[in-house]
Amino acid sequence: MARDRSLSIRMATHADIPAIRRLMKKAYPNMGGYSRDQLRGQLNHFPEGHMVAELDGHVAGYSASIIVTADEALRPHTWSEITGNGFGSTHDPDGDYLYGYEVAVDPAFRQRRLAERLYAARRKLCVAMGLEGIVFGGRMPGFARRARKLGDHAAYCREVMEGRLRDPVMNFQLRQGFEFIGLLPNYLKSDVDSGCAATHMRWRNPQERSDVVRAHSAPDRGPSTVRVATVQYLQRAINSFEEFADIVRYFVDTVADYKCDFVVFPEYFALQLLSIENTPQKPREAALKLAEYNDRLETLFHDMALRYNVNIIGGSHPAVQADGRLLNLAHVFLRDGSVYEQPKIHPTPSERYWWQVEGGDYVRAIQTDCGTIGVLVCYDSEFPELTRHLVDQGADILFVPYSTEERNGHLRVRYCAHARAVENQIYVVTSGNTGNLPRHHNMDIHYAQSAIITPCDFPFGRDGVAADTTPNVEMIAFADLDLAALATARAHGTVQNLKDRRHELYAVQWRGKSAP
Repeated sequence: MARDRSLSIRMATHADIPAIRRLMKKAYPNMGGYSRDQLRGQLNHFPEGHMVAELDGHVAGYSASIIVTADEALRPHTWSEITGNGFGSTHDPDGDYLYGYEVAVDPAFRQRRLAERLYAARRKLCVAMGLEGIVFGGRMPGFARRARKLGDHAAYCREVMEGRLRDPVMNFQLRQGFEFIGLLPNYLKSDVDSGCAATHMRWRNPQERSDVVRAHSAPDRGPSTVRVATVQYLQRAINSFEEFADIVRYFVDTVADYKCDFVVFPEYFALQLLSIENTPQKPREAALKLAEYNDRLETLFHDMALRYNVNIIGGSHPAVQADGRLLNLAHVFLRDGSVYEQPKIHPTPSERYWWQVEGGDYVRAIQTDCGTIGVLVCYDSEFPELTRHLVDQGADILFVPYSTEERNGHLRVRYCAHARAVENQIYVVTSGNTGNLPRHHNMDIHYAQSAIITPCDFPFGRDGVAADTTPNVEMIAFADLDLAALATARAHGTVQNLKDRRHELYAVQWRGKSAP
């Protein structure tokens, strides 16, 4: 056997996601594995709890953990219920126990004691955070073969603990110092070998003290306060792309002077570029013409994000895909040079009819230097399952670029933004167009009152509004958003919408693509 040159146990990163997915398929080929969105959520919610074993540059093992309360950890539960359907969204930084919900080792490397090392790293984390212990639901892969003879899980576990049977997983966990505290029936439906049940296992932290201020109670993962700006943008005739760039650059320069971390522009706000030629066009032709500016727009916003040190949500624009489809595509330009895309999932009836815009098939949470964000374009904010999928992935701030013609359309977006903020205990930032563009069908008039919206509870803005604009006036609104207040509200608020979800009854099951 060749000697291993290097072995390390380290925190998992987003760059590890493809390797973790490959690992899970090899380790558990019949149990479905994780989507990219699920792994993204796990790492965003509690990065410290997710570790990889890296052997000679290869991800050979993966361990996933969250923090939960003693009540949640010790009462009967299912895997989906305790993990938020695998997203880790049930993580509670004020909880009592580290809950381990995944340990996987590449079958090609199972003679290197990687599982033992991952368990040791989990115990070390538990001790460092001053938690009461570790709890998990363990597999019983030998049960199915003996189910007919023994009859039930209780008899099987009794035989293993008394030494008359050997189960590779349960015996390993007992050797690691875990105690059997009961059975979890119907724990994981895909674990057929275990008869869908799990052993309820606990390890007590020998160093836990009630008088210790726990390290996890106030995590330091970046700035607690984030300053955001929303641009309510006036549509007007212009003579050149350079004139458009000067207008946009003015707004970015202004928010940079105010030390903003984020700025968002409206949906389709670059439509004014069509006024350069000032010729009548059929709606579909106009959309395709606007799409021709995408490369120049991306270069402009990418350069501004770097130059002004601001994360820019650059509105949305028509974009022709390689397969010929026309999407309404939002771009996020981070100040580290990264660029992300988010397609509109639900084109409006008007978009479909006039421009033949088609819907995208993924939504992704984006990790930034100031927390995790999501983007939904206009009409998408009126579909609650999209926001829930983003929050499952760890999003704390939702940006909604929109474009509406009259007050009724604006209010649909505004009221739904408030609903999404309350349902998910997140911040929502909207940005709309104002002004008129004659001769451009489907974009000739506009109504907007852009806003920065909060949950409705004591730590937040009056009426759930941190800041908003005057209707139909070009201006910028600013607000400081406290991410720590979100965590406090979710754990200890007057209501705890996100925490009180009934995972055993319902969930958002994403059937589209996982974001790239």
